Amino acid sequence: MESSKRIILAVAISALVLIGFNFFAPKVEHKQAVETHSPAPAPAMAAQPVPAAKPMAKVEEVQDNSEHRLKVAGPDVQGSFNLRGAKLDELELTRYRETIAKDSPLVRLLDKVGSAKPNYLVLGWENAAGFTTRLPDDASLWKAGAAELTPERPVTLHWDNGAGVRFVIRLAQDKHYMLTVQQLVENHSGQTISLYPFQRVQRDYLPEDTGSMTAYEGPIAVMNGRLADNGYKALRQGVNNPGQVSWEATGHGGWGGITDKYWLTAIGAEATTLTHARYSYEPEGRGSYRVTFSPQEPQVIQNGAQLGQGSYLFAGAKEPDLLRDYGQKLGLPDFDKSIDFGWFSFLTKPILYLLHWLYVHIGNFGLGLMVMTLLVKIILFPLASKAAQSAARMRMVAPKITELRERYKNDPMVMNQKVMALYKEEKINPAGGCLPMLIQAPIFFCLYKMLNLSIDERHAPFFGWIRDLSVPDPTNVFNLFGLLPFDPTHLFSFLHLSIWGAALGITFWLLQRNTMVSMDPAQARVMQFMPVVYVFVMSSFPAGLLVYYTWNNVLTFLQQRYIESRTSLPVPMAGQKGKSPAKGGKR
Repeated sequence: MESSKRIILAVAISALVLIGFNFFAPKVEHKQAVETHSPAPAPAMAAQPVPAAKPMAKVEEVQDNSEHRLKVAGPDVQGSFNLRGAKLDELELTRYRETIAKDSPLVRLLDKVGSAKPNYLVLGWENAAGFTTRLPDDASLWKAGAAELTPERPVTLHWDNGAGVRFVIRLAQDKHYMLTVQQLVENHSGQTISLYPFQRVQRDYLPEDTGSMTAYEGPIAVMNGRLADNGYKALRQGVNNPGQVSWEATGHGGWGGITDKYWLTAIGAEATTLTHARYSYEPEGRGSYRVTFSPQEPQVIQNGAQLGQGSYLFAGAKEPDLLRDYGQKLGLPDFDKSIDFGWFSFLTKPILYLLHWLYVHIGNFGLGLMVMTLLVKIILFPLASKAAQSAARMRMVAPKITELRERYKNDPMVMNQKVMALYKEEKINPAGGCLPMLIQAPIFFCLYKMLNLSIDERHAPFFGWIRDLSVPDPTNVFNLFGLLPFDPTHLFSFLHLSIWGAALGITFWLLQRNTMVSMDPAQARVMQFMPVVYVFVMSSFPAGLLVYYTWNNVLTFLQQRYIESRTSLPVPMAGQKGKSPAKGGKR
């Protein structure tokens, strides 16, 4: 009898212990997590099934003011992953600084909520319709299996909802800017759950520089082979309806995020995943611009099962070769389109890669630019030769045209008829030099565009006083090249006449000497002022552009002189038969 009482008492005490453990264990776990300042490796957890008929007490996240972070360290990045809310919100690029000064701070690409420029990546889950599983949120504190994430040491994070569902995030970092992510869910809740894992790029401010005609900046994605570059303004269309989706697409794989001139923060989906991508905007505060990726269909996880999804997080510099390699190896379509190649991508892309290759092998970006300009000139020489020959023929008939204009100046219709008749007689096409120029124009525009985008030009020195080709030439004739202690541009922005700006004006004047010969006198007088305009307008351009334009003008001038020296006019001019051929022509 006594033994029976003891058995009954033991069973009752055991039941109370089990019930008490299920009730108090979640709170104790979170209390211990908060008291541990440095995350320690978590032991394997054997989740216990909880009958659906017994609702569990809600687990409240413990709030504190201490930082709970996983250190992130690699050759190209340093920062930390916020264990409160599962956010990558601190990241600096170790090979790039804000300015050319040696003590300049590193470029800070990601920053946390409450900073001047909050910009971060978020990992999480959302319930499918009709399900109410308790999910990790911004207040949830994750446990890390190590104190530091490095290329040599992946790290696993986990969070338990206290109701039999365990969430796991596995992070692996490469040697550059890419994180490989696995989001797993282990279901021991005693019932089926359904949810969407998601990844989100979030920027809670509007940058001062939101792009230009040559460089797109803002939300960007490639889905189903199509580029979506809608811009910040498009996202703000939903200001009267918070969270409204301004763009969305569904397809296998793809990538998206927010791009700046030189930097990119993006999400990449696995190529086999049917993915739903969307842009949205929240107007609170300074505005929140969001690019979110999630599977098109929810993940249905049976009791006792585990299910997960992989993705990629990129936060780094838009280095052309690296972007191309990521795209090929990870199945991210057109990943290098985060660089704004524009409508003429078939030209701009090879130009950028050639410029990068020359820079790597020569070691000086300015010299690489000059070599590339020379190569382009050589390739386009046949077109330039044809245009120059047409221009030479026009100069040969210029005296006759001037005579016709004087004779028939009071009868414009007759004058035009006589001029066209002369062109026909001498077999001259007035537009003969235009087509070659039209073909060359897009190429030189692409060169200009790539100079605005090339990360190789950023902080690249040239020679002498040019220590950064991506900013204007610092010299200015109006303060005697720095001898006078004031900046004239503070008075008027156009009061900037640099040495390279003056060199550009001189080369433009040399080129105009040839083109003005066949011009109408009134037009020629107007064109005389163009070099002056170029000097004052373009002196504030980045020094790299001035070097390019000046060098290109010098090559064009030398090319024209060479072509003229080799050009003969097989058809003699009307009224000048028997006279010696043009200067520089072959007899």
